[in-house]
Amino acid sequence: MIATISPAPLAGTIPAIASKSQAHRLLICAALADRETIIACPTLSADIDATAACLRALGADISYGNGVFAVKPIVSVPDRPVLDCGESGSTLRFLLPVVCALGAKAAIKMHGRLGARPLSPLWEELCAHGAILTKPDPDTISVDGSLSAGGYTIAANISSQFISGLLFALPLLAGDSAIRLTGKLESAAYLTMTVRALALFGVDCPLTDGAFSLPGGRLLVSPGTAAVEGDWSNAAFWVVADKLSGGTLTVSGLDPASPQGDRAVVELAGRIAEGGAVVDCQNVPDLVPVLSVLAAVSPGVTRFENAGRLRIKESDRLAAVTDMLTALGGQVEQLPEGLVVTGKERLSGGRVDSVNDHRIAMSAAVAAIACDGPVTVYGAQAVNKSYPAFWADYARLGGKVTLEDK
Repeated sequence: MIATISPAPLAGTIPAIASKSQAHRLLICAALADRETIIACPTLSADIDATAACLRALGADISYGNGVFAVKPIVSVPDRPVLDCGESGSTLRFLLPVVCALGAKAAIKMHGRLGARPLSPLWEELCAHGAILTKPDPDTISVDGSLSAGGYTIAANISSQFISGLLFALPLLAGDSAIRLTGKLESAAYLTMTVRALALFGVDCPLTDGAFSLPGGRLLVSPGTAAVEGDWSNAAFWVVADKLSGGTLTVSGLDPASPQGDRAVVELAGRIAEGGAVVDCQNVPDLVPVLSVLAAVSPGVTRFENAGRLRIKESDRLAAVTDMLTALGGQVEQLPEGLVVTGKERLSGGRVDSVNDHRIAMSAAVAAIACDGPVTVYGAQAVNKSYPAFWADYARLGGKVTLEDK
């Protein structure tokens, strides 16, 4: 799909879509609980669908209608289930330990760049505790063996998703377990989301002295109902669009006290707009593409630091952001673990390849507000991964968008 966006400010009020980060967590907890859970989730995405489909493959009965999931938990795992994670890194990293803990002989399918994204050191730690993992081809993981309880050690500075996956899995084992973290914790806010989701389902596992202690041999206890909150990660595009449009746009349905780390977009966008900001991206890497657009038309020089993990996302996002801004007439320097963006008054417009990355496609659309000419986004369907209604919502706010199925 090709999207062509003509320069125009956006205005109005837009409701935040459901947080896919929280939806993943609540669906997994509900599938491992003792009884049915009703989860309010007003919007879906390809990643949320992937997690629900994988849990169904493991034996959960999950239906969706009128903005609500009804989740009946796993009673028994089917013989040799096949889990298709699509391109969702969260789905893969959360559910790989769960599949191992359930003792399932399963195949896990991956698409796009997902098969090339790292699973170490989670892979080695699972194998050290009884799992048998192989890759018969680059896009398939074969799971066998039986995971054992005990002491787990994992580096905290690679992906918080590895730790979250273990937190979901280890209470299912017969004995007690502990997860000891080494190194500096990355994306701590996402780990807080996991801890809160588990607490809602009766598992208290605070991080104490660098370790989690997890009682084994239990099902999670369903609260009966739960609700997915508004998503700060995707609201970030509208926050920046508001800055570029002159303060005419509002996002509703967001919790300013949310554990989601990307709520920092409000403060960071304010700093960047004032000029000369240094942004530590360690805990907010997903904000870099759209904040770089704001930096490209803000005074002075903005430095994005500690962003090396962006190279192993849906695309190499440091390279993709550099290509996007350059194509639109921006001034950007790519560093090994960051970006240096020098602001100018306006961008020129141009052609952008989304490289099948939802955040690049949406960032380019937001950039069109500050361009003198149109922006054409190739691979515009990439937004389906997290925000399928993005183009419709963009137009609803006054954006001038033309879509072509090519």
